[in-house]
Amino acid sequence: MENYRASVMLCGGTGCMAGGSLKIKDALVDELKNRGMSHEVNVVITGCNGFCAQGPVMTVFPDDIFYEKVTVSDVPVIIEEHFIKGRPVERLMYKELTKKSAIPLMKDIPFFSLQVLRALRNKGLIDPEKIEEYIARDGYMAAAKALNEMTPEQIIDEMKRSGLRGRGGAGFPTGLKWELSGKVKGDEKYIICNGDEGDPGAFMDRSIMEGDPHVVLEGMLIGARAIGANKGYIYVRAEYPLAVQRLQIAIDQAKEFGLLGDNILGSGFNFDIEIYQGAGAFVCGEATALMRSIEGKRGMPRPKFWRSAVKGLWDKPTVLNNVETFANIPQIILNGASWYTSLGTEKSTGTKVFALSGAINNIGLIEVPMGIPLRKIIFDIGGGVPKGRKFKAVQLGGPSGGCIPESLIDTPVTFEDIVKTGAIIGSGGMVVMNDLNCMVSVSKFFLEFTTEESCGKCPPCRIGNTVLEDLLDKITKGEGEEGDIELIEDISKEIIKTSLCGLGQTSPNPVLTSIKYFRSEFEEHIRDKWCRTGVCKDLCTFYIEEEKCKGCGACKRVCPQKAITGEKKQAHRVDQSLCVQCRSCYEACKFDCVKIGPRGMRDQLLEQWVSASNKTVAMAGKEE
Repeated sequence: MENYRASVMLCGGTGCMAGGSLKIKDALVDELKNRGMSHEVNVVITGCNGFCAQGPVMTVFPDDIFYEKVTVSDVPVIIEEHFIKGRPVERLMYKELTKKSAIPLMKDIPFFSLQVLRALRNKGLIDPEKIEEYIARDGYMAAAKALNEMTPEQIIDEMKRSGLRGRGGAGFPTGLKWELSGKVKGDEKYIICNGDEGDPGAFMDRSIMEGDPHVVLEGMLIGARAIGANKGYIYVRAEYPLAVQRLQIAIDQAKEFGLLGDNILGSGFNFDIEIYQGAGAFVCGEATALMRSIEGKRGMPRPKFWRSAVKGLWDKPTVLNNVETFANIPQIILNGASWYTSLGTEKSTGTKVFALSGAINNIGLIEVPMGIPLRKIIFDIGGGVPKGRKFKAVQLGGPSGGCIPESLIDTPVTFEDIVKTGAIIGSGGMVVMNDLNCMVSVSKFFLEFTTEESCGKCPPCRIGNTVLEDLLDKITKGEGEEGDIELIEDISKEIIKTSLCGLGQTSPNPVLTSIKYFRSEFEEHIRDKWCRTGVCKDLCTFYIEEEKCKGCGACKRVCPQKAITGEKKQAHRVDQSLCVQCRSCYEACKFDCVKIGPRGMRDQLLEQWVSASNKTVAMAGKEE
């Protein structure tokens, strides 16, 4: 084994790979070889580092130097300056938006320093395709303890005392689910890992499967021992090819090391895992639909006359947990329930992984203790809203969740506190919105998604959501009527009460929370025919306050229709006959001169434009 003086941990998550991290790795290897330094510096492709907004990223150990937005052309400089001259490259270091000085060490960057890693403890530290590196980080020690030192009852008791709740969205206590299935008599039981992550803007489970596949296998092995299952399935959507590839490599390695298969670690326990690739249907994230899909049937939910823990896959006792849930289990068994409950709150223990996206500076993957305020996540870890825009809302829980306004930004992130707002934690998607987001349009987007993804089995979901979508579409086109808001609320309540599965029961949540906290926006769309954000093109008019205009030309330069006229340092004007309401001028103006008015202003301004043009022509004629 080589003893390197430094290791370059290069992010190999899907995002950084798309940004060229594999080419950077090849360039590093070639440059080190050409300089005769291959035996000194080790280059490792890891899983997702988490700081996706700055990718491709790399960390140099043992110095803990963090480099961001690395390109192939930076490689010779890094080798020359950092590894030969011992001078880290400052221009590639992270800089906070409000400060000019670079932060060299990863542990000092707020995005990383404010996190607490449990499920993501190995992120950016191991090669996901080498089982030896996982074992070197205490990998499979918990499995060995569970198989040889604990009874199934003791494992379940430890899980119950940990208070771990399902991280897939429902938040059902994991230990209770295992206990229920463990008590059911039968020689044939199954354990399933739900990796069918379908929420827009969510990539938590994907990153775990890509970056630390063995932790998923170990968690499943412990769960299988607890309930007495000998067969496991990992259900992964086919759109995650890298996750599928690395999971399969991990399964093959685990079998080779005697950690899957027959008589695991001499315990007499047999267990095997198989990957099942889903076709990408959102509804297959629902437990019963997922199981029907594995059975080779159409992925449609079934009535829950009994729990899957009693009668699930092929009518056998089945435990289904999601990826993040399984990723927590090895550390709970290894360190004990009291260690796990030292973080979080009484009813929401441990940590939670979130995917930050939307109008936020630090897009990426984070893990934080339960109970942390939303404000700290969005502004301290997430770096706040870009370009000085105002924070408006955060959408939690994906299409099944809801929108939480600025007035509730200090809400603690726990299962019970988030539910009180009308949203849910869900699997962990967190989409931040600024003052340029229209809440009516946001509601319509999520409802379009759930309507499209509905299996169509039950009328409340199939028909009810279609009616809601039509109503919202009508409102965004300026055809809304008095009473539409109340009608949306009434239909939503019936859909929630009468839908068969969780998809239908939660699909109106984004609409209802938007109406609850942003009702005035809906009323403006209906009564005033005005979308103040300029998103709904049929409900806005872009114009320039000429008395405030500096004549800088920023709006004129970005207009794709050449609808803005005016000389430099003189007031500009929008030709309403050419304007397509693209909003480019509004976003480009730094002096708040471009305004968004209601639809009715367009005709008025157009008349003024024609009148002014006619006067100009008339005056020109007189001069001739």
